[in-house]
Amino acid sequence: MEPFCYIVEQMPEFPRGNEAMFQFLSKNIVYPPVAIKDKIEGMVICTFIVNKDGYISYIKIVRGIHPLLDTEAIRVIKTMPKWNPSKQSGKPVAIKFTLPIRFSLSKKTK
Repeated sequence: MEPFCYIVEQMPEFPRGNEAMFQFLSKNIVYPPVAIKDKIEGMVICTFIVNKDGYISYIKIVRGIHPLLDTEAIRVIKTMPKWNPSKQSGKPVAIKFTLPIRFSLSKKTK
């Protein structure tokens, strides 16, 4: 694993920003059928490294809620496009990023 920073002048950014990231997540998350049947909801907290080239690596679950949802969170993060990397002194650097992913059943599926 390449070294990474904890504090940077410019944080990494999903292409087109946070709103685009949340749209990406809602469009690409596949709620596992067993989790729907068992009415499992909650927030999975993930961390990963956004490398200096913008690619994601070392995805980990910090706080999971159920193995099915934890696995889905990792799967969808792996499909994310290349990010705009963080910068320190004008140069791209790797940084650890924390992303909460909420799994919520709609009223129709409850």
